[in-house]
Amino acid sequence: MSSTRVLILGVLLDGPLHGYEVRRRLELWGADQWAHVAFGSIYHGLAKMAEEGLLRRLGEGTGGRTRYEITEAGRAEFMRLLMRHWWEIRPIVDPFQVALTFMDRLSPADLVAAMEGRAAQLRAAIEMTQRAMAAKRAHGAPRHIDETLKLNAAQLKAQLEWIEDALRRVEKGELP
Repeated sequence: MSSTRVLILGVLLDGPLHGYEVRRRLELWGADQWAHVAFGSIYHGLAKMAEEGLLRRLGEGTGGRTRYEITEAGRAEFMRLLMRHWWEIRPIVDPFQVALTFMDRLSPADLVAAMEGRAAQLRAAIEMTQRAMAAKRAHGAPRHIDETLKLNAAQLKAQLEWIEDALRRVEKGELP
């Protein structure tokens, strides 16, 4: 929840919004791709942070939606979490690494097929990320949001490079 919490608090730094507006902004940024935000959790997060005093409910805005604004405690929590995210290196948990651990349990043909399939998916994901960057600029997303997408694309490219090399080694009989 801490990434979602930072995102919600950070969006509200610009002024009061209702949940749908918070969600739309995070969708525009593509947060579901690089922060694994479940958009349904935004509404729960808003309510929870209001209970904790990090947000203040301003009552209903247009369409009967509750608007929220960040409190001073919310600003302090945002800064605390933001700095922690900058300074704390955490492992990236990827189920692919679990699958990779057991590559020796697949037949060579199944392993090659799986690796080729993953390489194709990685290429598609890289292309989708590049299209998303262009679309976000066209819809007015801040330029710095591109950096999250560039980092995501670089990670995908690194994995693609690795899998293409590993595939060659599997085909030569060097792996597993």
